[in-house]
Amino acid sequence: MTDDTTFSPTDHALSPCPNLDITIEEGSQNSDQLLEHDGDLENDHETEQLFEIDGDDHEGNDLENECEQLFEIEGNDLETDRDDTTIVDFQNGISERKDYPPPIVGMEFESYDDAYNYYNCYARELGFAIRVKSSWTKRNSKEKRGAVLCCNCEGFKMIKEANSRRKETRTGCLAMIRLRLVESNRWRVDEVKLEHNHSFDPERAQNSKSHKKMVIGDKRKLEPTVDVEVRTIKLYRTPVVDAMGYGSSNSNEGEANNHFDRSRRLKLKNGDAQVIYDYFCRVQLTDPNFFYVMDLNDEGHLRNVFWIDSRSRAAYGYFGDVVALDTTCLSNNYDIPVLAFVGVNHHGQSVLLGCGLLADETLETYIWLFRAWLTCMSGRPPQTILTNQCRAMQSAIAEVFPRAHHRFWLPLVMQSILDSLSEFQEYDAFQTVLRRTVYDSIKVEEFEMAWEDMIQRFGAREHEWLRILYEDRERWVPVYSKDASFAGMSNSEMVGTVSAFFDGYMHQQTSLKEFFHMYEIVLQKKHQKEALDDLESRDSSDILKTSCYYELQLSKLYTKEIFRKFQDEVVMMSSCFNITQAHTNGPVVTYMVKERDGEEILRDVRNFEVMYDKATAEVRCICSCFNFKGYLCRHALCVLTYNGLEEIPFQYILSRWRKDFKRLYVPDLGSNNVDITNPVQWFDHLYRRAMQVVEEGMISQDHYMVAWQAFKESLNKVRLVAEKHM
Repeated sequence: MTDDTTFSPTDHALSPCPNLDITIEEGSQNSDQLLEHDGDLENDHETEQLFEIDGDDHEGNDLENECEQLFEIEGNDLETDRDDTTIVDFQNGISERKDYPPPIVGMEFESYDDAYNYYNCYARELGFAIRVKSSWTKRNSKEKRGAVLCCNCEGFKMIKEANSRRKETRTGCLAMIRLRLVESNRWRVDEVKLEHNHSFDPERAQNSKSHKKMVIGDKRKLEPTVDVEVRTIKLYRTPVVDAMGYGSSNSNEGEANNHFDRSRRLKLKNGDAQVIYDYFCRVQLTDPNFFYVMDLNDEGHLRNVFWIDSRSRAAYGYFGDVVALDTTCLSNNYDIPVLAFVGVNHHGQSVLLGCGLLADETLETYIWLFRAWLTCMSGRPPQTILTNQCRAMQSAIAEVFPRAHHRFWLPLVMQSILDSLSEFQEYDAFQTVLRRTVYDSIKVEEFEMAWEDMIQRFGAREHEWLRILYEDRERWVPVYSKDASFAGMSNSEMVGTVSAFFDGYMHQQTSLKEFFHMYEIVLQKKHQKEALDDLESRDSSDILKTSCYYELQLSKLYTKEIFRKFQDEVVMMSSCFNITQAHTNGPVVTYMVKERDGEEILRDVRNFEVMYDKATAEVRCICSCFNFKGYLCRHALCVLTYNGLEEIPFQYILSRWRKDFKRLYVPDLGSNNVDITNPVQWFDHLYRRAMQVVEEGMISQDHYMVAWQAFKESLNKVRLVAEKHM
């Protein structure tokens, strides 16, 4: 089955060949913290003794196979297991790519040698050499657990080498990647610094230790393994409006056949196709980075639509670690089958990351939608995806985002349980026990025993929905998801914020024309709300409730809303009344923190296990508050205080919550290479750079004046060039 699909032609001067295939490989990303022993390990012999790894002279596996490109542009038609789909980024056109893309956080490799060889190939192509700055092994074992690969110009000469006749090549360069061994023996890039403070010297780099054994033609280009197989995406420029209707006046289809076709196409009313087309065309006039893609069936009828504006595309770079799928309209049978990709910004407010109109909720449809969305996001999947319990969606996520943490959104699951038991005789008592079982269990065994007791107590063993959810418990019960990040979206208080992005603006009979009008109003209000919250967080001072320095520290860094949530943890430190050392393994100490549940002395006392690494100041509590909410819990804070830490370690201060973090809502779409013969690329490049100045200029009145002056000076210079040619 082969379907044509239509995309939005932003660049009217660009006319790609209909048979051109763009092969896009989709990436993976994660932001797990990494324990690291820093040190400049130049001496190869010493390095072997310390870490069982070579420093500068890393041989790795034999580099024998021809390099493969991470991103390819092919001229032949490739087949996919899905209908032909148009997914294209409209502002870049086709530009030349390097064989080795720059490293990004989340890249994964089959082995350490593969990771090393990839970075070495990338460095060789740019014209610099690399070495192993540091690495670490598993305790009492030679198994390598992590490493830092850096530019050969990192650091400076040691004092004892200062008088050496050897030419100084160290410049203190900070370019590096940090690797960590993760599950399934894969190596993941956890940190990347791309900027160098020196010029590249390809000729000298060729003779460096890291490159001297690499021969063009028989080296193997190693690419990071990513979330799904390479997909071929065909480009078409076809009319939109005629193809979107349910047939025309020339249609002679029978009633039965027409009914069958309608089930496979988007449910549109008269004039809706024109509404979609008009809206997309109008938006593109003011937003050149607006993206949309349409999925057509064999008869040319519209089946699915996906779109996203430039601000949402840029926001994904800041808030795309955790994404929830809002299926309110689909679940409640609205006339408009809208699905929204939603994240949470630095104020804990929902932010839109894309929208779709879907013909149905089948596996095929969701796979199409997720691939369209992922392609728009340059192949970078989220770390965690939250959805309802739809089986088709679950299977599609497993195929398109195989390494993302897929979880059912807890508040929706809890509400579905309570709705299914609304006529239960002991409803109130059951609700209390259910919440305690799900939210208060801190160990798997504890949850499973409490669940069994609950089922027996209320005689609910034959309840089918409870049985199904228990089988899927690893996808929604918090105690099974301690290694996933949720950015606070697992909290019940986020129900109104995320689950229904358009709540209050839509009803079941809202028309498509009303929706698009309302859509712009909602986005405008969300943007205004974020700007006002930015202003309030920057200009107002929070009232401190304790004398703890951690509270003062984050009051200066975090936005008002997030700080208030963290402040509650600081206040609750007073309920932790006893800390004892339970176990020691080298620098890692396990503490037992006793907490009184409530203000009364005789209330229940709970024990929380907290691990603390004195060498790296890494702390982890069994409650996993940091992963669930994005800030440390009271138990971890007590252990830090117990160990004399005056400030919260930097790795536990997330940039996604900071009020001073610069967020420029202009998509970073990669290469700065511009085809100087292509006016379309002139526009795209200048527009992106100008919008960055606009965003910076909005920070304050001083920023505005500087930006305005710069624009005037630039315009005068450009006009001088024009006058010279007159």
